[in-house]
Amino acid sequence: MEDLRYPIGTFDFEKEVQEKQINFLIDQIEALPELLIRAVEKLTDEQLDSPYRPGSWTNRQLIHHIADAHMNAYIRVKLAMTEDKPTIKPYDEVLWAELNDSQLPVELSTKLLEGLHKRLVVLLRSLSSSGLERELIHPDVGLLTIKKLIDLYAWHGNHHLAQITAGISRMTSK
Repeated sequence: MEDLRYPIGTFDFEKEVQEKQINFLIDQIEALPELLIRAVEKLTDEQLDSPYRPGSWTNRQLIHHIADAHMNAYIRVKLAMTEDKPTIKPYDEVLWAELNDSQLPVELSTKLLEGLHKRLVVLLRSLSSSGLERELIHPDVGLLTIKKLIDLYAWHGNHHLAQITAGISRMTSK
Protein backbone atom coordinates (compact mmCIF):
# COMPACT_ATOMS: atom_id res chain seq x y z
CA MET A 1 0.00 0.00 0.00
CA GLU A 2 2.91 2.38 0.66
CA ASP A 3 3.87 2.41 -3.05
CA LEU A 4 0.31 3.42 -3.95
CA ARG A 5 0.40 6.24 -1.40
CA TYR A 6 3.84 7.54 -2.41
CA PRO A 7 4.43 6.47 -6.02
CA ILE A 8 7.42 8.85 -6.38
CA GLY A 9 8.60 8.51 -2.78
CA THR A 10 8.18 10.81 0.20
CA PHE A 11 9.48 14.37 0.29
CA ASP A 12 12.87 14.79 1.95
CA PHE A 13 12.98 18.00 3.99
CA GLU A 14 16.63 17.31 4.86
CA LYS A 15 17.84 17.13 1.25
CA GLU A 16 19.86 20.16 0.14
CA VAL A 17 18.40 21.94 -2.87
CA GLN A 18 21.11 23.10 -5.27
CA GLU A 19 20.59 26.38 -7.09
CA LYS A 20 21.38 24.63 -10.39
CA GLN A 21 18.21 22.50 -9.84
CA ILE A 22 15.88 25.48 -9.47
CA ASN A 23 15.04 26.02 -13.16
CA PHE A 24 14.25 22.32 -13.58
CA LEU A 25 11.98 22.41 -10.51
CA ILE A 26 10.23 25.56 -11.72
CA ASP A 27 9.74 23.89 -15.12
CA GLN A 28 7.93 21.06 -13.32
CA ILE A 29 5.68 23.53 -11.50
CA GLU A 30 4.97 25.28 -14.80
CA ALA A 31 4.06 22.01 -16.57
CA LEU A 32 1.75 20.63 -13.88
CA PRO A 33 -1.56 22.25 -14.89
CA GLU A 34 -1.36 20.98 -18.48
CA LEU A 35 -0.28 17.50 -17.38
CA LEU A 36 -3.11 17.36 -14.87
CA ILE A 37 -5.68 18.53 -17.43
CA ARG A 38 -4.54 15.88 -19.91
CA ALA A 39 -4.62 13.20 -17.21
CA VAL A 40 -8.21 13.83 -16.17
CA GLU A 41 -9.96 15.38 -19.18
CA LYS A 42 -11.56 12.12 -20.33
CA LEU A 43 -12.52 10.79 -16.91
CA THR A 44 -16.17 10.17 -16.19
CA ASP A 45 -17.82 11.49 -13.03
CA GLU A 46 -17.71 7.93 -11.71
CA GLN A 47 -13.94 7.78 -12.23
CA LEU A 48 -13.47 11.25 -10.73
CA ASP A 49 -15.49 10.18 -7.69
CA SER A 50 -13.46 6.99 -7.23
CA PRO A 51 -10.50 6.87 -4.86
CA TYR A 52 -7.09 6.71 -6.53
CA ARG A 53 -6.24 3.89 -4.09
CA PRO A 54 -8.31 1.98 -1.51
CA GLY A 55 -9.20 4.20 1.43
CA SER A 56 -7.97 7.43 -0.17
CA TRP A 57 -9.48 10.67 -1.36
CA THR A 58 -11.29 10.55 -4.65
CA ASN A 59 -9.60 11.82 -7.78
CA ARG A 60 -11.93 14.83 -7.64
CA GLN A 61 -10.91 15.65 -4.05
CA LEU A 62 -7.28 15.20 -4.97
CA ILE A 63 -7.47 17.66 -7.87
CA HIS A 64 -9.17 20.24 -5.67
CA HIS A 65 -6.56 19.56 -2.96
CA ILE A 66 -3.76 20.37 -5.40
CA ALA A 67 -5.41 23.73 -6.10
CA ASP A 68 -5.85 24.40 -2.37
CA ALA A 69 -2.24 23.52 -1.60
CA HIS A 70 -0.79 25.50 -4.49
CA MET A 71 -2.85 28.58 -3.60
CA ASN A 72 -1.23 28.35 -0.19
CA ALA A 73 2.17 27.91 -1.84
CA TYR A 74 1.69 31.09 -3.86
CA ILE A 75 0.77 33.09 -0.76
CA ARG A 76 3.66 31.57 1.20
CA VAL A 77 6.17 32.53 -1.49
CA LYS A 78 4.82 36.08 -1.62
CA LEU A 79 4.99 36.37 2.16
CA ALA A 80 8.59 35.11 2.19
CA MET A 81 9.47 37.57 -0.59
CA THR A 82 7.99 40.58 1.20
CA GLU A 83 8.35 39.92 4.93
CA ASP A 84 11.21 39.00 7.24
CA LYS A 85 10.81 35.32 8.17
CA PRO A 86 7.01 35.31 8.31
CA THR A 87 5.28 32.55 10.22
CA ILE A 88 2.75 30.96 7.90
CA LYS A 89 -0.54 29.43 8.94
CA PRO A 90 -0.89 25.70 8.41
CA TYR A 91 -4.30 24.28 7.46
CA ASP A 92 -6.01 20.93 7.90
CA GLU A 93 -5.95 19.53 4.37
CA VAL A 94 -8.11 16.56 5.35
CA LEU A 95 -10.92 18.82 6.59
CA TRP A 96 -10.51 21.06 3.53
CA ALA A 97 -10.95 18.01 1.27
CA GLU A 98 -14.26 17.24 2.99
CA LEU A 99 -15.76 20.70 2.34
CA ASN A 100 -18.50 21.04 -0.27
CA ASP A 101 -16.30 22.82 -2.82
CA SER A 102 -14.35 19.58 -3.22
CA GLN A 103 -17.38 18.15 -5.03
CA LEU A 104 -17.41 20.81 -7.75
CA PRO A 105 -16.32 20.11 -11.34
CA VAL A 106 -12.55 19.57 -11.53
CA GLU A 107 -12.27 22.10 -14.37
CA LEU A 108 -12.69 24.87 -11.80
CA SER A 109 -9.48 23.78 -10.09
CA THR A 110 -7.53 22.94 -13.25
CA LYS A 111 -8.34 26.38 -14.69
CA LEU A 112 -7.41 27.97 -11.37
CA LEU A 113 -4.09 26.11 -11.44
CA GLU A 114 -3.36 27.33 -14.98
CA GLY A 115 -3.54 30.99 -13.95
CA LEU A 116 -2.05 30.47 -10.51
CA HIS A 117 0.98 28.61 -11.85
CA LYS A 118 1.60 31.28 -14.49
CA ARG A 119 1.76 33.88 -11.74
CA LEU A 120 3.81 31.65 -9.43
CA VAL A 121 6.33 30.82 -12.15
CA VAL A 122 6.82 34.52 -12.96
CA LEU A 123 7.57 35.20 -9.29
CA LEU A 124 9.90 32.23 -8.94
CA ARG A 125 11.86 33.02 -12.10
CA SER A 126 12.35 36.61 -10.90
CA LEU A 127 14.26 35.54 -7.79
CA SER A 128 17.96 36.17 -7.40
CA SER A 129 20.23 33.81 -5.47
CA SER A 130 19.57 35.80 -2.30
CA GLY A 131 15.83 35.78 -3.04
CA LEU A 132 15.86 31.99 -3.19
CA GLU A 133 17.34 31.97 0.32
CA ARG A 134 14.58 34.12 1.84
CA GLU A 135 12.97 32.29 4.72
CA LEU A 136 9.63 31.61 6.34
CA ILE A 137 8.64 29.66 9.40
CA HIS A 138 6.23 26.75 9.16
CA PRO A 139 5.00 25.93 12.69
CA ASP A 140 5.03 22.19 11.99
CA VAL A 141 8.25 21.98 9.94
CA GLY A 142 10.40 24.90 11.08
CA LEU A 143 12.50 27.26 8.99
CA LEU A 144 12.13 26.89 5.20
CA THR A 145 13.66 28.80 2.31
CA ILE A 146 11.87 29.72 -0.90
CA LYS A 147 14.31 27.35 -2.58
CA LYS A 148 12.96 24.52 -0.39
CA LEU A 149 9.37 25.59 -1.15
CA ILE A 150 10.10 25.32 -4.87
CA ASP A 151 11.39 21.78 -4.33
CA LEU A 152 8.41 20.91 -2.10
CA TYR A 153 5.73 22.14 -4.49
CA ALA A 154 7.38 20.62 -7.55
CA TRP A 155 7.38 17.31 -5.64
CA HIS A 156 3.81 17.89 -4.40
CA GLY A 157 2.41 18.34 -7.90
CA ASN A 158 4.33 15.38 -9.29
CA HIS A 159 3.36 13.24 -6.29
CA HIS A 160 -0.37 13.81 -6.74
CA LEU A 161 -0.21 13.60 -10.52
CA ALA A 162 1.46 10.19 -10.15
CA GLN A 163 -1.24 9.09 -7.70
CA ILE A 164 -3.97 10.11 -10.14
CA THR A 165 -2.37 8.56 -13.23
CA ALA A 166 -1.53 5.33 -11.39
CA GLY A 167 -5.10 5.16 -10.09
CA ILE A 168 -6.48 5.72 -13.59
CA SER A 169 -4.23 2.94 -14.91
CA ARG A 170 -5.52 0.56 -12.26
CA MET A 171 -9.14 1.52 -13.05
CA THR A 172 -8.79 1.09 -16.81
CA SER A 173 -6.86 -2.19 -16.60
CA LYS A 174 -9.66 -3.94 -14.70
